[in-house]
Amino acid sequence: MRTILVLNAKGGCGKTTIATTLAAHYAARGHQVALADLDPQASAWTWLEARPETRPPIHGIAAWEGAWRAPRGCEVLVMDAPARVHGAELAPLLRRAETVLIPVLPSPLDIRAAARFVGELTATPQVARGRVVLGVLANRVREHTRIYHTLEDFLRRLGIPFIGVLRESQNYIRAAERGLGVLELAPAQAAQDREQWQRLLRWLGSRRSRPAA
Repeated sequence: MRTILVLNAKGGCGKTTIATTLAAHYAARGHQVALADLDPQASAWTWLEARPETRPPIHGIAAWEGAWRAPRGCEVLVMDAPARVHGAELAPLLRRAETVLIPVLPSPLDIRAAARFVGELTATPQVARGRVVLGVLANRVREHTRIYHTLEDFLRRLGIPFIGVLRESQNYIRAAERGLGVLELAPAQAAQDREQWQRLLRWLGSRRSRPAA
């Protein structure tokens, strides 16, 4: 089973948007997909409730309620982590994941918070021993701005894979309102977003994104 955790200790960085878009993408490719919402705010769960029955199904897990497991036959498990996760709370999350995606926004506060959090993650036994692979991406960016270039330079120097850039776009809001992933919007409407997602999806599909056997 492919297991992907979207994680950042800082709230408001777009974890749910990325998790739901990934779940919708893998479901559209014919996989049996589960989306585990670990955040008591239940944003991913609410997205699932809005998802049309005509779209490829995704099994929802209200993981914030307590003990949970992926359903039998699940091929891809995407986990939307809560914010403010630190210390001992990280271990049970990391034990479930092969790959951790860390979205970072282009702001000085988010950059400083990401530096501390990545340092905390890389010190955990799961990451230090190669049991989990980390990847970082720039989210909600406006390219060619000074703060974006600051963020890009920071992400490239973190020492973990810098795997993509996702722009600030109303398409993500439009998709979320309808229970869709941005890649499920009409191709002409979301062409630029689809292009940006290809780099992230190629990385997730490669062996580089998984622990060594």
